[in-house]
Amino acid sequence: MPQSVGSPCGASPEGIQFHYDVGNDFYALWLDPSRTYSCALWNENDPHDSLDQAQARKIDYHIRGAGASGAARVLDIGCGWGSVLRRLTHTHGVGHAVGLTLSDAQADWVNAHVRPRSELPSRAGAAAPRLEVRRESWLDHTPAEPYDAILSLGAFEHFARHEWASAEKISAYRSFFRHCHDWLKPGGGLSLQTIAFAREPGQRARRSQEHTFFAQSVFPESGLPTLGEIVAGCDGLFEVDSLKNGRLDYWRTCRAWLSRLLARRAEALALVGGEVFARYVRYLKLSALAFSQGHCVLLRIAFRRLD
Repeated sequence: MPQSVGSPCGASPEGIQFHYDVGNDFYALWLDPSRTYSCALWNENDPHDSLDQAQARKIDYHIRGAGASGAARVLDIGCGWGSVLRRLTHTHGVGHAVGLTLSDAQADWVNAHVRPRSELPSRAGAAAPRLEVRRESWLDHTPAEPYDAILSLGAFEHFARHEWASAEKISAYRSFFRHCHDWLKPGGGLSLQTIAFAREPGQRARRSQEHTFFAQSVFPESGLPTLGEIVAGCDGLFEVDSLKNGRLDYWRTCRAWLSRLLARRAEALALVGGEVFARYVRYLKLSALAFSQGHCVLLRIAFRRLD
């Protein structure tokens, strides 16, 4: 149901589902096999680096940043199709990984294709690491026990709305950081990846055709933060361990996604029709342009809980 006025949460479940529930088979055409739908981490010295390798490298980067490898309990806020959950449990020895999503399609995919593998006995006969996915907003999440680490990759963009003033956005972000602080054990880590405005957008940008297209046709009810708003939101709750701008990584990721989508044009048209196909082509082209020209940045931030 849509969020009420004054809610600290940005996009409603319907706003999230508008974008992410277009169809699992459609996204499978142009994402990598792990179905990771956030900016990859490319080897800038290797022009032949694959999307698969770059996505796995990105996930490992954030797992290290949060101190999640080998942890007992880890939370993934905005878990998508489960690629982070899978890597936490299958590669990094995490005992229990919990993923939150508002997308029915994503939750169904994780339960059908990711979760069963995590519950099979290992060759040695011991139970393998386990994971679970919840159709749940972070605002409604109440963990049974504290977490050792939290990751959130590509979800922060949905925590505030594009029409909100800066103070309203900061209030929403502070609510998010306060929840994370309460869920983590002392000294626990949080690794965040989000698109952000390179600078506070002016009124001309807010009224531009491109901004209207993104706000209405791609990510309704969602708005980007600035770095300053993120820092204001976490002040007194977390300290920043590391900060990197992967702007050109996202330019390269969008170009890779676009190339893969155009190569599967006939299949995409059969799945979603011409209007949706054209909308995604335009979205990926404009996104690549925004990152290449520096209008948007890609922030990778590792935080440590202040106790």
